Amino acid sequence: MSKTLRAVRGMNDVLMEETPLWRHIEDTARQILDTYLYREIKLPILEQTELFRRSIGEVTDIVEKEMYTFEDRNGESLTLRPEATAGVVRAAISNGLVHNQRHKVWTVGPMFRREKPQKGRYRQFHQINVEAIGYQGPDVDVEMILMSARLFRALGLPSIRLELNTLGTAAARQQYRRRLIDYFERYQSDLDDEAARRLHSNPLRILDSKNPALADIIAAAPSLEDDLDVESRAHFETLCELVTAAGIEFTVNRRLVRGLDYYSRTVFEWITDQLGAQGAVLSGGRYDGLYEQLGGKPAAAIGWAAGVERLVGLYEACHREKLAFQPHLYIVAVGQPALREAILLAERLRDALPGLNVDVNFDGGSFKSQLKRADKSGAPWALIIGEAELQAGQFGLKPLRSDAEQRSHDENSLQRVLGQMLADTTT
Repeated sequence: MSKTLRAVRGMNDVLMEETPLWRHIEDTARQILDTYLYREIKLPILEQTELFRRSIGEVTDIVEKEMYTFEDRNGESLTLRPEATAGVVRAAISNGLVHNQRHKVWTVGPMFRREKPQKGRYRQFHQINVEAIGYQGPDVDVEMILMSARLFRALGLPSIRLELNTLGTAAARQQYRRRLIDYFERYQSDLDDEAARRLHSNPLRILDSKNPALADIIAAAPSLEDDLDVESRAHFETLCELVTAAGIEFTVNRRLVRGLDYYSRTVFEWITDQLGAQGAVLSGGRYDGLYEQLGGKPAAAIGWAAGVERLVGLYEACHREKLAFQPHLYIVAVGQPALREAILLAERLRDALPGLNVDVNFDGGSFKSQLKRADKSGAPWALIIGEAELQAGQFGLKPLRSDAEQRSHDENSLQRVLGQMLADTTT
């Protein structure tokens, strides 16, 4: 007997009962991004491996341990995208969208990292990515934060706190890097293997260690603030002033460095305590040097990414009610002539009332069994068509969620009633 095939570990099926909530989150994000005039782009999930090595950084967990990389038949090294920003930058450079231009774009889709699967962290996961290209000032940084705050409000997600930091320029970070190495070398015997490996290659990542044994050492480490250049300091101060003026509370976290090498100046995270260990819901920051680093014209840029799975988990933690994909109308058809009319009537109703979800009972069944199916569907109304209704040219409209009486309608009257019902449910 053949072995039952299963999904790849860490890559999950999202079934029909779950997708209404996914759609709600993605549709809400689309509507909000439209109001800020961000436009959608669609990117390949496969890119040249070199793109991520040059952008994310050679000495990062993602590049060293987590990427799904393989050689194609031509011997070219390809990688399933572990994040979207590098692909956005590559697309902008490839399509001539950088020099003396400004663009606001977003994309959504699956990303791939070979991490240890756990709740809220999967090997195939989905992100909403938002990027502003060609904008230099802190004003667009504020817009990024306000836009993400609006998304949380629209989804009814409380208990999310904002943390901000600035990483300064590459030169400031290089100076800070030398001071960090000098500091951590004094505690080299106390560092764990991961921190010791990063000591001379990427010491800023030690600050992001979750090892409690290193907490006191990290807490006493030098601060990047002391090495900040004048422009970065002014940029960050203006950002904080504008976020405060917008009424958004935040904490300055000088240990917030983010996990990717391309960040500069502003970095931020929205964090919750509702998801256990996976606290970051939405993260972002500036990457002003990445376009030039990847061979394009110099361009300022900032972006954020929100994990869809984490938004789904947070929504479920905050809301008891479940979103469901249900028909507005279930047509009960008794007999073959009635079924024929039901199919044609359903099409006419869909034409007349865009947005009306109509389910027709297929595969027969008694009148009683069909009504049970109608009730189980979650529809608020059942439309009854039998021999008597066909002869009279009238249809029985039966409320399924109230004690109101069933009423008969011709097709014009039926359209008016259903049209009003549809309007009531969308307001």
